[in-house]
Amino acid sequence: QNIQLLFMKYLIIAEKPSVANDLSKALKSILGTFEKKGKTKDSQHYESELATITSAVGHLVELKMPTGENGKKLPWNFNVLPSIPKDFDLQPIERTEGRLKHVLSLCRKKEFDYIVNACDAGREGELIFNYIIEIGKINKPVKRLWMQSMTAESIKLAWSKLRNGSELKRLSDAAKCRSESDWLVGLNSTRALTCFRSRHGGFNITS
Repeated sequence: QNIQLLFMKYLIIAEKPSVANDLSKALKSILGTFEKKGKTKDSQHYESELATITSAVGHLVELKMPTGENGKKLPWNFNVLPSIPKDFDLQPIERTEGRLKHVLSLCRKKEFDYIVNACDAGREGELIFNYIIEIGKINKPVKRLWMQSMTAESIKLAWSKLRNGSELKRLSDAAKCRSESDWLVGLNSTRALTCFRSRHGGFNITS
């Protein structure tokens, strides 16, 4: 299986540009020398014969704000609370939308056999990666590069032990659960407290 993986082509997604740069240096002995590509800051990535390395810039995707029955923004009053959506929809974070478009354009290229999640080892890294895959409706095999540190030796060791993305399903579920729970508590509490403190007039936003 390891021999077969050597002849596959990978798209590696890191969490931050600095990590993508570190990966390009550490993995060149395994995946070939990487050349920096991209004419704009949003489109910068690294290419070798066997892999392309790109990155998010932290979170690129967020949970969409709820709307009222008329499709407009949720009004600030008690009558619409609690707001508990049937489904949690995603939306691009506006300030990093260009970066998201670039990452997804690479994800959709047929040349890549695997997408490698090289985001930070932990719950938040799982969330950042999986929200990108979910909003882009990407359906490709996923591998997980689980790095304990960012030394070259640690990165190469992690590559030799690439895990199937499905092995991290419980951590991924936990990350999504925390994200949606934070959203529910934060949104409803903020609106409830704001409405309460504004009941005698004015608009007293209370986060």
